[in-house]
Amino acid sequence: MKITIIGGSRGLGKWIAVYLISKGFDVIITSRDQISGQKIAAKINGEYHFDNQKAASQSKIVIIAVPIENMESVIKKVAPSMVPGSLLIDVSSVKEMPAYLMQATIPEGVDFLPMHPMFGPRVRSLEGQVVVLTPLIKSQWYYKVLKFLEKEKAKILVTSPEKHDKMMSVVQVLTHFTYISIASTMEKMGVDIKESRKFASPIYNLMVDTISRIVAQNPYLAYSIQTHNKYAPISRNTFIKTAHNLKKDLDQHEKEKFVKEMSSAAKNLDDLEAALGRSDKAISALSQEISILKESIGKEVGLRHIYSDKVHVGILDELKPDFLRLKVGKKIIKLKIANIEVLDSRKLWNWKIKNLESRKFDISAVFPSPSNADIIASALEKVEGVISVKVMDIYQGPSIEPDMISITFRIKVLDISSIKEVQDLIKGFGSKIR
Repeated sequence: MKITIIGGSRGLGKWIAVYLISKGFDVIITSRDQISGQKIAAKINGEYHFDNQKAASQSKIVIIAVPIENMESVIKKVAPSMVPGSLLIDVSSVKEMPAYLMQATIPEGVDFLPMHPMFGPRVRSLEGQVVVLTPLIKSQWYYKVLKFLEKEKAKILVTSPEKHDKMMSVVQVLTHFTYISIASTMEKMGVDIKESRKFASPIYNLMVDTISRIVAQNPYLAYSIQTHNKYAPISRNTFIKTAHNLKKDLDQHEKEKFVKEMSSAAKNLDDLEAALGRSDKAISALSQEISILKESIGKEVGLRHIYSDKVHVGILDELKPDFLRLKVGKKIIKLKIANIEVLDSRKLWNWKIKNLESRKFDISAVFPSPSNADIIASALEKVEGVISVKVMDIYQGPSIEPDMISITFRIKVLDISSIKEVQDLIKGFGSKIR
Protein backbone atom coordinates (compact mmCIF):
# COMPACT_ATOMS: atom_id res chain seq x y z
CA MET A 1 0.00 0.00 0.00
CA LYS A 2 1.27 3.48 -0.88
CA ILE A 3 0.76 6.29 1.62
CA THR A 4 1.30 10.01 1.00
CA ILE A 5 2.20 12.31 3.87
CA ILE A 6 1.62 15.97 3.08
CA GLY A 7 4.25 17.80 5.13
CA GLY A 8 6.30 14.66 5.79
CA SER A 9 9.75 16.25 5.82
CA ARG A 10 9.86 17.27 9.48
CA GLY A 11 8.17 17.10 12.86
CA LEU A 12 5.34 14.65 13.38
CA GLY A 13 4.90 14.17 9.63
CA LYS A 14 8.47 12.93 9.28
CA TRP A 15 8.05 10.68 12.33
CA ILE A 16 4.93 9.10 10.78
CA ALA A 17 6.79 8.59 7.49
CA VAL A 18 9.74 6.86 9.16
CA TYR A 19 7.43 4.71 11.28
CA LEU A 20 5.27 3.58 8.36
CA ILE A 21 8.32 2.79 6.23
CA SER A 22 9.64 0.63 9.08
CA LYS A 23 6.34 -1.28 8.92
CA GLY A 24 6.77 -2.05 5.21
CA PHE A 25 4.63 0.67 3.60
CA ASP A 26 5.66 2.63 0.50
CA VAL A 27 5.65 6.28 1.50
CA ILE A 28 5.58 9.51 -0.50
CA ILE A 29 6.42 12.71 1.38
CA THR A 30 5.80 16.26 0.21
CA SER A 31 7.49 19.47 1.29
CA ARG A 32 7.55 23.06 0.10
CA ASP A 33 11.36 22.91 0.39
CA GLN A 34 12.23 20.72 -2.58
CA ILE A 35 15.95 20.28 -1.79
CA SER A 36 15.29 19.38 1.86
CA GLY A 37 12.37 17.11 0.91
CA GLN A 38 14.46 15.16 -1.59
CA LYS A 39 17.30 14.69 0.90
CA ILE A 40 14.99 13.49 3.65
CA ALA A 41 13.10 11.13 1.34
CA ALA A 42 16.39 9.56 0.23
CA LYS A 43 17.56 9.24 3.83
CA ILE A 44 14.41 7.48 5.06
CA ASN A 45 13.99 5.33 1.90
CA GLY A 46 10.85 7.17 0.86
CA GLU A 47 9.76 9.00 -2.28
CA TYR A 48 9.49 12.78 -2.68
CA HIS A 49 6.89 14.76 -4.63
CA PHE A 50 6.68 18.54 -4.77
CA ASP A 51 3.06 18.56 -5.99
CA ASN A 52 0.64 17.76 -3.14
CA GLN A 53 -2.28 17.04 -5.48
CA LYS A 54 -0.29 14.69 -7.67
CA ALA A 55 1.08 12.86 -4.63
CA ALA A 56 -2.44 12.51 -3.18
CA SER A 57 -3.79 11.04 -6.41
CA GLN A 58 -1.20 8.25 -6.31
CA SER A 59 -1.94 6.84 -2.85
CA LYS A 60 -4.57 4.80 -1.04
CA ILE A 61 -4.05 6.82 2.15
CA VAL A 62 -3.19 10.52 2.39
CA ILE A 63 -2.13 11.95 5.76
CA ILE A 64 -2.08 15.73 6.13
CA ALA A 65 0.55 16.75 8.68
CA VAL A 66 0.96 20.48 8.06
CA PRO A 67 0.81 23.35 10.59
CA ILE A 68 -2.71 24.08 11.86
CA GLU A 69 -2.82 27.47 10.12
CA ASN A 70 -2.21 25.76 6.74
CA MET A 71 -4.62 22.86 7.33
CA GLU A 72 -7.71 24.48 5.78
CA SER A 73 -6.02 25.53 2.52
CA VAL A 74 -4.23 22.17 2.14
CA ILE A 75 -7.42 20.15 2.70
CA LYS A 76 -9.28 22.26 0.10
CA LYS A 77 -6.53 21.61 -2.47
CA VAL A 78 -5.76 17.97 -1.71
CA ALA A 79 -9.22 16.48 -1.01
CA PRO A 80 -10.55 16.83 -4.61
CA SER A 81 -7.50 14.93 -5.91
CA MET A 82 -8.26 11.80 -3.88
CA VAL A 83 -9.16 8.67 -5.85
CA PRO A 84 -12.25 6.55 -5.10
CA GLY A 85 -11.65 3.96 -2.39
CA SER A 86 -8.93 6.03 -0.69
CA LEU A 87 -8.71 7.56 2.79
CA LEU A 88 -7.89 11.13 3.87
CA ILE A 89 -6.51 11.66 7.40
CA ASP A 90 -5.50 14.83 9.23
CA VAL A 91 -3.33 14.77 12.37
CA SER A 92 -3.76 18.32 13.65
CA SER A 93 -4.32 19.38 17.27
CA VAL A 94 -7.81 20.71 16.54
CA LYS A 95 -10.51 18.50 15.11
CA GLU A 96 -13.77 20.39 14.45
CA MET A 97 -12.54 22.45 11.50
CA PRO A 98 -10.68 19.68 9.61
CA ALA A 99 -13.37 17.05 10.32
CA TYR A 100 -16.24 19.01 8.77
CA LEU A 101 -14.06 20.50 6.02
CA MET A 102 -12.87 17.05 4.87
CA GLN A 103 -16.46 15.81 4.91
CA ALA A 104 -17.50 18.73 2.68
CA THR A 105 -14.61 18.57 0.18
CA ILE A 106 -13.81 14.87 -0.46
CA PRO A 107 -15.13 13.32 -3.70
CA GLU A 108 -17.74 10.56 -3.66
CA GLY A 109 -16.25 7.18 -2.73
CA VAL A 110 -13.47 8.69 -0.56
CA ASP A 111 -13.40 8.24 3.22
CA PHE A 112 -11.93 10.56 5.83
CA LEU A 113 -10.75 10.17 9.43
CA PRO A 114 -9.81 13.06 11.74
CA MET A 115 -7.01 11.87 14.04
CA HIS A 116 -4.86 13.41 16.79
CA PRO A 117 -1.70 11.55 17.87
CA MET A 118 -1.17 12.78 21.44
CA PHE A 119 2.62 12.66 21.29
CA GLY A 120 5.54 14.39 19.65
CA PRO A 121 8.25 13.16 17.29
CA ARG A 122 10.59 12.20 20.17
CA VAL A 123 8.78 8.93 20.97
CA ARG A 124 10.14 5.61 19.64
CA SER A 125 6.94 3.78 18.72
CA LEU A 126 3.16 3.83 18.95
CA GLU A 127 3.17 1.39 21.86
CA GLY A 128 1.52 2.98 24.88
CA GLN A 129 0.92 6.29 23.07
CA VAL A 130 -2.56 7.88 23.02
CA VAL A 131 -4.18 8.35 19.61
CA VAL A 132 -7.55 10.14 19.49
CA LEU A 133 -9.93 9.34 16.64
CA THR A 134 -12.90 11.63 15.95
CA PRO A 135 -14.82 9.95 13.12
CA LEU A 136 -18.03 11.50 11.83
CA ILE A 137 -18.68 8.21 10.00
CA LYS A 138 -17.26 4.79 10.96
CA SER A 139 -16.39 3.42 7.54
CA GLN A 140 -14.44 0.28 6.58
CA TRP A 141 -11.30 2.39 6.54
CA TYR A 142 -11.99 3.43 10.12
CA TYR A 143 -11.93 -0.20 11.26
CA LYS A 144 -8.76 -0.90 9.26
CA VAL A 145 -6.97 2.02 10.95
CA LEU A 146 -8.32 0.91 14.33
CA LYS A 147 -6.98 -2.61 13.76
CA PHE A 148 -3.54 -1.25 12.79
CA LEU A 149 -3.35 0.97 15.88
CA GLU A 150 -4.43 -1.93 18.12
CA LYS A 151 -1.75 -4.15 16.59
CA GLU A 152 0.84 -1.44 17.32
CA LYS A 153 -0.41 -1.37 20.96
CA ALA A 154 -1.46 2.28 20.89
CA LYS A 155 -3.99 3.57 23.43
CA ILE A 156 -7.01 4.53 21.31
CA LEU A 157 -9.68 7.04 22.32
CA VAL A 158 -12.73 7.53 20.09
CA THR A 159 -14.78 10.68 20.60
CA SER A 160 -16.46 13.55 18.74
CA PRO A 161 -14.52 16.49 17.24
CA GLU A 162 -16.37 18.89 19.58
CA LYS A 163 -15.52 16.98 22.75
CA HIS A 164 -11.91 16.59 21.60
CA ASP A 165 -11.45 20.33 21.13
CA LYS A 166 -13.07 21.13 24.49
CA MET A 167 -10.76 18.65 26.23
CA MET A 168 -7.72 19.97 24.36
CA SER A 169 -8.53 23.45 25.65
CA VAL A 170 -7.50 22.02 29.03
CA VAL A 171 -5.06 19.20 28.20
CA GLN A 172 -3.03 21.32 25.76
CA VAL A 173 -4.10 24.98 25.83
CA LEU A 174 -4.35 25.48 29.59
CA THR A 175 -1.33 23.36 30.56
CA HIS A 176 0.93 24.81 27.86
CA PHE A 177 -0.15 28.35 28.71
CA THR A 178 0.53 27.73 32.41
CA TYR A 179 3.94 26.11 31.89
CA ILE A 180 5.09 28.74 29.39
CA SER A 181 3.98 31.42 31.88
CA ILE A 182 6.03 29.80 34.67
CA ALA A 183 9.11 29.50 32.44
CA SER A 184 8.78 33.11 31.31
CA THR A 185 8.31 34.26 34.93
CA MET A 186 11.50 32.46 35.99
CA GLU A 187 13.39 34.15 33.16
CA LYS A 188 12.11 37.61 34.11
CA MET A 189 13.07 36.97 37.75
CA GLY A 190 16.57 35.99 36.64
CA VAL A 191 16.31 32.54 38.24
CA ASP A 192 19.38 30.34 37.74
CA ILE A 193 17.57 27.03 37.06
CA LYS A 194 20.65 24.89 37.59
CA GLU A 195 21.28 26.57 40.95
CA SER A 196 17.63 26.27 41.95
CA ARG A 197 17.75 22.49 41.49
CA LYS A 198 20.29 22.26 44.32
CA PHE A 199 17.67 23.60 46.74
CA ALA A 200 14.77 21.68 45.27
CA SER A 201 12.62 18.72 46.18
CA PRO A 202 12.29 15.90 43.61
CA ILE A 203 8.84 17.17 42.63
CA TYR A 204 10.29 20.59 41.71
CA ASN A 205 12.89 18.96 39.49
CA LEU A 206 10.19 16.85 37.87
CA MET A 207 8.08 19.98 37.30
CA VAL A 208 11.02 21.87 35.73
CA ASP A 209 11.71 18.89 33.45
CA THR A 210 8.05 18.86 32.37
CA ILE A 211 8.07 22.62 31.75
CA SER A 212 11.32 22.26 29.78
CA ARG A 213 9.72 19.59 27.61
CA ILE A 214 6.86 21.95 26.75
CA VAL A 215 8.88 25.11 26.07
CA ALA A 216 11.45 23.16 24.04
CA GLN A 217 8.77 22.43 21.45
CA ASN A 218 8.19 24.43 18.29
CA PRO A 219 6.93 27.86 19.50
CA TYR A 220 4.97 28.36 16.26
CA LEU A 221 3.10 25.11 16.95
CA ALA A 222 2.44 26.26 20.52
CA TYR A 223 1.05 29.55 19.21
CA SER A 224 -1.18 27.70 16.73
CA ILE A 225 -2.57 25.45 19.46
CA GLN A 226 -3.38 28.52 21.56
CA THR A 227 -5.07 30.43 18.73
CA HIS A 228 -6.89 27.81 16.65
CA ASN A 229 -8.89 26.05 19.34
CA LYS A 230 -12.13 28.04 19.66
CA TYR A 231 -12.49 27.01 23.33
CA ALA A 232 -8.99 28.27 24.24
CA PRO A 233 -9.97 31.80 25.38
CA ILE A 234 -12.32 30.34 28.02
CA SER A 235 -9.48 28.29 29.54
CA ARG A 236 -6.94 31.11 29.54
CA ASN A 237 -9.37 33.72 30.86
CA THR A 238 -10.56 31.42 33.66
CA PHE A 239 -6.96 30.72 34.62
CA ILE A 240 -6.00 34.40 34.71
CA LYS A 241 -9.11 35.31 36.71
CA THR A 242 -8.46 32.49 39.21
CA ALA A 243 -4.79 33.46 39.60
CA HIS A 244 -5.80 37.08 40.16
CA ASN A 245 -8.30 36.08 42.88
CA LEU A 246 -5.76 33.85 44.64
CA LYS A 247 -3.22 36.67 44.55
CA LYS A 248 -5.83 39.00 46.02
CA ASP A 249 -6.54 36.52 48.86
CA LEU A 250 -2.82 36.35 49.67
CA ASP A 251 -2.24 40.11 49.41
CA GLN A 252 -5.15 40.76 51.79
CA HIS A 253 -4.20 37.86 54.13
CA GLU A 254 -7.51 36.12 53.50
CA LYS A 255 -6.32 32.79 54.86
CA GLU A 256 -9.70 31.09 55.02
CA LYS A 257 -10.57 32.06 51.44
CA PHE A 258 -7.24 30.74 50.16
CA VAL A 259 -7.58 27.48 52.12
CA LYS A 260 -11.12 27.02 50.85
CA GLU A 261 -10.06 27.55 47.23
CA MET A 262 -7.17 25.09 47.51
CA SER A 263 -9.25 22.46 49.33
CA SER A 264 -12.06 22.74 46.81
CA ALA A 265 -9.61 22.35 43.92
CA ALA A 266 -8.10 19.25 45.56
CA LYS A 267 -11.54 17.62 45.88
CA ASN A 268 -12.16 18.18 42.17
CA LEU A 269 -9.02 16.31 41.13
CA ASP A 270 -9.49 12.69 40.12
CA ASP A 271 -8.35 10.12 42.74
CA LEU A 272 -5.68 12.00 44.67
CA GLU A 273 -4.30 8.77 46.12
CA ALA A 274 -3.63 7.35 42.66
CA ALA A 275 -2.13 10.65 41.51
CA LEU A 276 0.25 10.69 44.48
CA GLY A 277 1.18 7.08 43.73
CA ARG A 278 1.98 7.86 40.08
CA SER A 279 4.10 10.87 41.00
CA ASP A 280 5.92 8.81 43.65
CA LYS A 281 6.72 6.22 40.98
CA ALA A 282 8.06 8.89 38.64
CA ILE A 283 10.29 10.32 41.35
CA SER A 284 11.42 6.83 42.40
CA ALA A 285 12.30 5.91 38.82
CA LEU A 286 14.54 8.96 38.52
CA SER A 287 16.44 8.21 41.73
CA GLN A 288 16.59 4.45 41.13
CA GLU A 289 18.57 4.79 37.90
CA ILE A 290 21.06 7.07 39.64
CA SER A 291 21.45 4.45 42.39
CA ILE A 292 22.12 1.76 39.77
CA LEU A 293 24.78 3.94 38.15
CA LYS A 294 26.46 4.64 41.50
CA GLU A 295 26.71 0.91 42.20
CA SER A 296 28.09 0.29 38.69
CA ILE A 297 31.17 2.54 38.87
CA GLY A 298 34.13 0.45 37.72
CA LYS A 299 31.82 -2.17 36.20
CA GLU A 300 30.49 -2.87 32.72
CA VAL A 301 27.21 -1.15 31.81
CA GLY A 302 25.06 -0.80 28.73
CA LEU A 303 23.59 2.66 28.10
CA ARG A 304 21.03 3.45 25.41
CA HIS A 305 20.69 7.03 24.17
CA ILE A 306 16.95 7.66 24.34
CA TYR A 307 16.88 9.90 21.25
CA SER A 308 19.40 8.32 18.86
CA ASP A 309 18.75 4.74 20.11
CA LYS A 310 22.52 4.12 19.97
CA VAL A 311 23.81 1.73 22.63
CA HIS A 312 27.16 2.32 24.37
CA VAL A 313 28.72 -0.59 26.28
CA GLY A 314 31.78 -0.09 28.43
CA ILE A 315 33.18 0.44 31.93
CA LEU A 316 31.54 3.23 33.93
CA ASP A 317 34.56 5.38 34.76
CA GLU A 318 33.06 8.42 36.50
CA LEU A 319 29.65 9.72 37.60
CA LYS A 320 28.82 13.41 37.98
CA PRO A 321 25.45 15.04 38.82
CA ASP A 322 24.66 15.69 35.14
CA PHE A 323 27.18 13.64 33.16
CA LEU A 324 28.99 10.32 33.24
CA ARG A 325 32.18 9.05 31.64
CA LEU A 326 32.19 5.64 29.97
CA LYS A 327 35.36 3.80 28.97
CA VAL A 328 34.73 1.99 25.69
CA GLY A 329 37.94 0.21 24.70
CA LYS A 330 40.59 2.93 24.65
CA LYS A 331 38.03 5.72 24.22
CA ILE A 332 36.33 7.80 26.93
CA ILE A 333 32.77 8.84 26.08
CA LYS A 334 30.97 11.60 27.97
CA LEU A 335 27.17 11.21 28.14
CA LYS A 336 24.44 13.37 29.64
CA ILE A 337 22.60 11.30 32.28
CA ALA A 338 19.22 12.77 31.35
CA ASN A 339 19.59 11.39 27.82
CA ILE A 340 20.45 7.76 28.62
CA GLU A 341 18.66 4.62 29.78
CA VAL A 342 20.52 1.92 31.70
CA LEU A 343 20.00 -1.48 30.09
CA ASP A 344 19.16 -4.33 32.43
CA SER A 345 21.20 -7.54 32.25
CA ARG A 346 18.83 -9.24 29.78
CA LYS A 347 18.72 -6.27 27.37
CA LEU A 348 22.50 -5.89 27.58
CA TRP A 349 23.01 -9.60 26.86
CA ASN A 350 20.64 -9.48 23.86
CA TRP A 351 22.53 -6.46 22.51
CA LYS A 352 25.83 -8.28 22.82
CA ILE A 353 24.50 -11.35 21.00
CA LYS A 354 23.26 -9.17 18.16
CA ASN A 355 26.25 -6.84 17.85
CA LEU A 356 29.41 -8.61 19.07
CA GLU A 357 31.36 -11.35 17.32
CA SER A 358 30.81 -14.86 18.70
CA ARG A 359 32.99 -17.99 18.61
CA LYS A 360 32.13 -21.68 18.41
CA PHE A 361 33.89 -24.61 20.11
CA ASP A 362 33.20 -28.35 19.97
CA ILE A 363 33.64 -30.27 23.23
CA SER A 364 33.28 -34.05 23.53
CA ALA A 365 32.90 -35.77 26.89
CA VAL A 366 32.12 -39.25 28.15
CA PHE A 367 29.02 -39.72 30.33
CA PRO A 368 27.21 -42.72 31.84
CA SER A 369 24.93 -44.17 29.11
CA PRO A 370 21.58 -43.20 30.78
CA SER A 371 22.60 -39.50 30.56
CA ASN A 372 20.23 -37.19 28.70
CA ALA A 373 22.21 -35.05 26.23
CA ASP A 374 19.50 -32.37 25.91
CA ILE A 375 19.26 -31.87 29.69
CA ILE A 376 23.05 -31.54 29.91
CA ALA A 377 23.05 -29.01 27.03
CA SER A 378 20.33 -27.00 28.80
CA ALA A 379 22.47 -26.88 31.97
CA LEU A 380 25.56 -25.76 30.01
CA GLU A 381 23.58 -22.94 28.37
CA LYS A 382 23.08 -21.39 31.82
CA VAL A 383 26.81 -20.71 32.16
CA GLU A 384 27.43 -16.94 32.01
CA GLY A 385 28.73 -15.89 28.61
CA VAL A 386 27.30 -18.89 26.74
CA ILE A 387 24.97 -18.02 23.85
CA SER A 388 23.87 -21.51 22.87
CA VAL A 389 24.72 -25.20 23.24
CA LYS A 390 23.83 -27.71 20.53
CA VAL A 391 24.17 -31.50 20.69
CA MET A 392 26.20 -32.48 17.59
CA ASP A 393 26.82 -36.18 18.14
CA ILE A 394 26.10 -39.07 20.52
CA TYR A 395 28.44 -42.05 20.14
CA GLN A 396 28.87 -45.54 21.61
CA GLY A 397 31.55 -47.81 20.26
CA PRO A 398 34.82 -49.68 20.67
CA SER A 399 36.76 -46.62 21.88
CA ILE A 400 34.21 -45.90 24.65
CA GLU A 401 33.97 -47.89 27.88
CA PRO A 402 30.94 -50.20 28.26
CA ASP A 403 27.79 -48.49 29.64
CA MET A 404 29.26 -45.08 28.67
CA ILE A 405 28.41 -42.65 25.84
CA SER A 406 30.34 -39.84 24.20
CA ILE A 407 28.41 -36.62 23.63
CA THR A 408 29.75 -33.79 21.46
CA PHE A 409 28.44 -30.29 22.13
CA ARG A 410 28.88 -27.21 19.96
CA ILE A 411 29.28 -24.25 22.34
CA LYS A 412 28.68 -20.71 21.05
CA VAL A 413 30.20 -18.00 23.27
CA LEU A 414 31.09 -14.33 23.19
CA ASP A 415 34.17 -14.68 25.39
CA ILE A 416 36.59 -17.62 25.21
CA SER A 417 36.92 -17.53 29.01
CA SER A 418 33.40 -18.99 29.24
CA ILE A 419 34.68 -22.26 27.73
CA LYS A 420 36.70 -23.05 30.85
CA GLU A 421 33.58 -22.64 32.99
CA VAL A 422 31.73 -25.00 30.64
CA GLN A 423 34.53 -27.57 30.92
CA ASP A 424 34.54 -27.26 34.71
CA LEU A 425 30.77 -27.86 34.81
CA ILE A 426 31.11 -30.93 32.57
CA LYS A 427 33.76 -32.33 34.89
CA GLY A 428 31.47 -31.55 37.80
CA PHE A 429 28.92 -33.93 36.28
CA GLY A 430 31.53 -36.68 36.81
CA SER A 431 32.32 -36.96 33.12
CA LYS A 432 35.65 -37.02 31.30
CA ILE A 433 36.47 -34.62 28.47
CA ARG A 434 37.95 -36.42 25.45
